Amino acid sequence: MSRSEFAEFLIARRAQLQPEDVGLPAGRRRRTPGLRREEVAALAGVSSDYLARLEQGRDTNPSSAVLGAIADALRLNEIERHHFGRLAMSMEQKASCPSAGQAREQVSDTLRAVVDALHPTPAFVLGRWLDILAWNPSWRDFAEPLGMLDESVHGSFASYVFAHPDAPKYLRNWSDAADMVASALRNTQTRFPDDRSLEARITALQRYPEFDRRWREHLVIDYRTHVLLIEHPLRGQVEVEIESLDPLADLTIQVWLVDRRKAHAPGLRLVNE
Repeated sequence: MSRSEFAEFLIARRAQLQPEDVGLPAGRRRRTPGLRREEVAALAGVSSDYLARLEQGRDTNPSSAVLGAIADALRLNEIERHHFGRLAMSMEQKASCPSAGQAREQVSDTLRAVVDALHPTPAFVLGRWLDILAWNPSWRDFAEPLGMLDESVHGSFASYVFAHPDAPKYLRNWSDAADMVASALRNTQTRFPDDRSLEARITALQRYPEFDRRWREHLVIDYRTHVLLIEHPLRGQVEVEIESLDPLADLTIQVWLVDRRKAHAPGLRLVNE
C-alpha cells in the first residue's frame, strides 16, 4: 500500500455519495460524480483546503477527532470506519515501523491436523493471497466439481471467482462472492503494504472489469462470515455458511457449513444437525 491509499479511499468514497444521501439539495448536473470537496469539508467541520491536503497526501497525521468527523460526513459504517482508521495509522507508522514483506505461504503439520480433524466439516486453508493451500477430504469432494481445484485457476480462490468461466453459474450470489474476495484482498494489502507478490496478484486481477471496479471503489465489507448460494452440479442448490478463523497473520482456516434443508449432502457435517 502506498501512502496515497488513504487519499484514494477519501476520493473514492466522496465520489460514491450523492447530495441527497447527506441531506443536501441535488442542484444542477455535476461535472464529476459524487459530492464536491467543499461539501464534505462543510459536513465534517474542516476547511476545504485541509481536506484537499488529505486527499493529495500533503497531510498524513489527521487527529482522531478529524477522522471521526470525516467518517461521519462520508457515512461510513462500522467496518468501513475501522478500515479508514487503519489507513490513517499506516500513514504515520510506515516510516518508523515497516511492515512484513513477502508472505510465508507454508502450512504447518499442526495446522493441517486441525483442518483434517474438522472432517466431515469441509475446511481448507487460505493464504495471504487467497491461494488454497490445504484442505480436508470433505472440502475437496465438495469443491472439486465446482472447478475450484482446476489447474486453470492455479490454486487461487480469487482467480476462481473472477476468471473461471463456470464460477458465475455455480455461485448463485456471485456478486457477493466477488465482494468478499475484493474486500479480503483490500484488508491484506492494508496489513501487508510491502508484499510485492500480493501487488502482482492484484494487478493481474484488475484485468477483469468486475474486480477492477470493486478495487477502484475501495469496497470494504465483513468478509469473514459469509453465505454462498451454490448451484452444485452433484448436490443441487446448496446454502453454505462460511466462517473464517485466523490462527496466523498469513493464513486463514475457512470452514464451510452446509444447510441440510437446502441440499442432500451425505458425508458432510450440516448446520442444523
